[in-house]
Amino acid sequence: MKFTKMHGIGNDYVYVDCTKTELENASEIAIKVSDRHFGIGSDGLILIKKSDKADFYMEMYNADGSQGKMCGNGIRCVAKYVCDNKLTDKDEFTVETLSGIKILKVTKDEKGLVSLVKVDMGAPILEAADIPVDVTNLKNYSNREDKRVIDETIEVDGKEYKVTCVSMGNPHAIVYIDNTIDIKDFPLEEIGPKFECHPAFPEKVNTEFIQVVDNKNLNMRVWERGSGETLACGTGACASLVATNLNGLCDSNATLHLLGGDLNITWDKEANTIIMQGPATTVFTGEIEV
Repeated sequence: MKFTKMHGIGNDYVYVDCTKTELENASEIAIKVSDRHFGIGSDGLILIKKSDKADFYMEMYNADGSQGKMCGNGIRCVAKYVCDNKLTDKDEFTVETLSGIKILKVTKDEKGLVSLVKVDMGAPILEAADIPVDVTNLKNYSNREDKRVIDETIEVDGKEYKVTCVSMGNPHAIVYIDNTIDIKDFPLEEIGPKFECHPAFPEKVNTEFIQVVDNKNLNMRVWERGSGETLACGTGACASLVATNLNGLCDSNATLHLLGGDLNITWDKEANTIIMQGPATTVFTGEIEV
């Protein structure tokens, strides 16, 4: 199998061009190639396919073989792949995902290679049932009228947290941590899995731990369902901007500082759409027996 290893600010995937050939047993292959000791090493596998609804179709798998609906960092790398490998000559095109069709616009460097990608991520999903969140597993759920989960109390491993939930095609729980600690010292490996598998989240959940620097800058660490901690999560950054704005803690445009780098996120409230901009990087290409 020919592949390309790529990353969006450290959120790395193995990419395979399936526009001409099908790849069987993709879930099993995702587990194999993602292994950082015995495989290529990645947060998952992304297949680039033809679409009858858009210019391309993105099919993604997490490191544990489970299929994901959408990946913000992954879709930027899809844009770079199809442009750099001459699968399209467009600078603006569409990619179909399980969470809908996304519009992408690329910026190229002096060599004609993609350096930045802007993605219209669509509208945030805020109603609990659509995320989904089982509000019966929240303590004293108060927002029953508009059915959102904003600054609600959840008990995880005997400790209470305030949580805001947003879906960007995949479910996110956003939690705020105190500015008195270094976000890098937060015990994510301990608490992340307990959020992921909490009964409030019937499809499991990606959890973002956010530190508000000011109304234009947010620090973020993320525990992704099926992959564990990753250096970045594009949909998580979008969800975190929405959640933080809903809580009155930041503007509708801010920079998210993740372990792997920065993403600029804008919530266009008039159009009710989220715009994400960030880099995409090719690491290497190769072949592997599958």
